[in-house]
Amino acid sequence: MKNTLFDKIFRDSDGNIVVAQMPNLPIIVWFTASLLKLVFTTSEINTVLDVLAYGSLFTWAWLELFQGVNYFRRALGLVVLVGVIASRTVGIDALGNFAF
Repeated sequence: MKNTLFDKIFRDSDGNIVVAQMPNLPIIVWFTASLLKLVFTTSEINTVLDVLAYGSLFTWAWLELFQGVNYFRRALGLVVLVGVIASRTVGIDALGNFAF
């Protein structure tokens, strides 16, 4: 197999093209906590779920950045990590609106 730029970006060590994978535990926790935040909107449970969702998405992005199977997955981890940090520090929500 040739070692082209496409191969470096999208193929894993076995030569398979990997763009998406089965969800791992941090993504499952983030998705579940995010859905539960829609149910519990005005209590302390919402705050706990928000922290849990943030922490699990941060963890997933960190793991992808440093342990991703190819450069695409690592770049995806970097983009999500920057987005998650920006959403907390700058106050931008998922839709790009500023939350004050």
